[in-house]
Amino acid sequence: MPNSNASVSPTITSMIRLDHMHALAAFHRYHTSSAQWRKHAIVTSTCDALEIHAQLEEELFYPALAVVLTDNETLAKSRPEHDEMRAIIDKLRAMGPENAPYDELFLQLMREVIHHIADEETVLLPAAERALKHELRRLGAKMTRRRLQLLGQRPREIALNTVGTFPLATFLIGSMLLFGVTRCLPKSRR
Repeated sequence: MPNSNASVSPTITSMIRLDHMHALAAFHRYHTSSAQWRKHAIVTSTCDALEIHAQLEEELFYPALAVVLTDNETLAKSRPEHDEMRAIIDKLRAMGPENAPYDELFLQLMREVIHHIADEETVLLPAAERALKHELRRLGAKMTRRRLQLLGQRPREIALNTVGTFPLATFLIGSMLLFGVTRCLPKSRR
């Protein structure tokens, strides 16, 4: 019996594209003139997302693609590119935004990731959509389950960095929630 979750799941290629858009949007939020706490939140949040994305691709997407794309140069260099990305992330985590090379290192990470995204978007994702078209939703469902497991390993860190990455939005949403809660309370409890 087919998995009912797979029939409603987004495809794995759609999920990868969403991850790519998330990374690009994070890069646009980073400014060398930003406060150090904001830089740190953006970098930490982006690095967490990139590590999870890379792990998901390595566990699910690349193995499925390797079965149908033998000797593909772009696929062959994808894992080493992830390793380079992880090395930069390790260096970023070993220092803080107060260090002079921090901005340049994050900009280097941006360049590496943007190049990697371009390769995947133009070569690997279209190839997967042709060669794995009947497997894309099943793989998407597996990716969703695995992503939830990986996110569940660090919920506090992710929440705190989200607040630092989007401080104004967090304040507005928090204010609206507080207002809504106080309006729902009986007048005697306000």
